[in-house]
Amino acid sequence: MKCPFCGHENTRVIDSRPAEENNSIRRRRVCDECDKRFTTYEKVETIPLIIIKKDNNRETYDRAKIEAGVLRACHKRPVSANQITRLVEEVETRIFNMEEKEISSSKIGELVMAELKNLDAVAYVRFASVYREFKDVNTFMDELKKVLDK
Repeated sequence: MKCPFCGHENTRVIDSRPAEENNSIRRRRVCDECDKRFTTYEKVETIPLIIIKKDNNRETYDRAKIEAGVLRACHKRPVSANQITRLVEEVETRIFNMEEKEISSSKIGELVMAELKNLDAVAYVRFASVYREFKDVNTFMDELKKVLDK
């Protein structure tokens, strides 16, 4: 690992520990040349995932898009940042466990809605209204009835 301070290529690991709920390894390193310390994170390299959008365009997977949608749905709701992070991690785990190279955005949306339904009914309906593109109040009411019946 190259030192970010002096560019020297000989560095040593002085401490390693799990990070991000055991999804990565945090390593403290020291440069043999300048004696400065720095931190690196090691994560499993995953297969690049391609998302097939509704218009059949393709783009690379972006976790931030799922986070942004869930954050908007949970705005001013009694849902903690930790709960949102766990929800996104659960959805992401399910996506990568499918071991697909391409996945439709609709499948991701359904996974998010399933998790939101268990977390907060209002956030679920908010997300569904945007995701399913409710056209009128009747569509909205139909979805509300489904939630209330369960």
